[in-house]
Amino acid sequence: MLSMLNDLRRSDRAVLVWGVAASALLTGLVWLLGQRLHGVALLPDQGASWYYWKLPDPTFWTRASAWVGYAAHQLVSWGLIYHAQTRIRRYTTGLHRVNVIALAANAAFIGLHAVQTQVFYDGLAQDVSIFSSQGSVVLLLVVVLLMENRRRGLVLTWSAPISAQVVGFARRYHGYLFSWAAIYTFWYHPMESSSGHLIGFFYVFLLLVQSSLMFTTSHTNRWWTLTLELLVAVHGTLVAVMNSGPNGMWPMFFFGFVAIFVLTQMHGVGLSTLARWWIGGTFVVAALAVYSWRGLGRIDEVVRIPLIEYLLVGVLAVLIWAGIRLARLGRS
Repeated sequence: MLSMLNDLRRSDRAVLVWGVAASALLTGLVWLLGQRLHGVALLPDQGASWYYWKLPDPTFWTRASAWVGYAAHQLVSWGLIYHAQTRIRRYTTGLHRVNVIALAANAAFIGLHAVQTQVFYDGLAQDVSIFSSQGSVVLLLVVVLLMENRRRGLVLTWSAPISAQVVGFARRYHGYLFSWAAIYTFWYHPMESSSGHLIGFFYVFLLLVQSSLMFTTSHTNRWWTLTLELLVAVHGTLVAVMNSGPNGMWPMFFFGFVAIFVLTQMHGVGLSTLARWWIGGTFVVAALAVYSWRGLGRIDEVVRIPLIEYLLVGVLAVLIWAGIRLARLGRS
């Protein structure tokens, strides 16, 4: 074990490889344990705003087990982030002690949620809207766009006029928000073994790995962070296909999130101009081909997700700016 930890301390690539492997293994365990849940009786599906995987007759203990587990997980994570921000002053290519503790804590809470699901089943979904879980991940992606605005631009390398103070605030405190988004989403769902759940849990496990790697070069590896941003396109597309079939809304999710990659994300990893032109051209050809079959009258689906995210970047920037101004006025 000590030899393994020493290897991890020497290489950020090794850290990420082990993180992905552990996430895949944990996802496999979710599938295995999920086979014991097939006998749980659930209510019929009632539409897009209905979360199917929750008990018809929840009790105090089914609710409390999820909320107490979530609260403990969240507070421990925030405490470790605060400790790292106040005690660690430099980035390393391997792991600090706090990273090892964070990874172990997340593993322990994953195990706790697995046991809680087997005994009580319900997650937070019993008490909060399905849109809150989806919105938490969208907010995470929007904050990344805001933080990276000056480095890679917002649209085709053009940087939105967002002040350095706003970006600095987002960079300083983003860890708390991202930790909340991942942990809230994780405890929102029971650890079911449907394909959609498994894809989602794998993505959340990767986000928990990222959250645990504060103040390491792994945490800021551009290809790694780009992969985390892009995986939402994979997750959203596959879940849409599973829920509504090949004639459903999957092109909106696929082309919408890939459009953000083409317009914004691919400009921050050092790709050549020729490579970016090829990627952009392939995207346009693929979108036209799919919507020639789907109906060109529906091609506006491609711009819905980018427009929402870019609009939210502006709204969030204004809200942060206003909050900073109010805090200054309160101190004066």
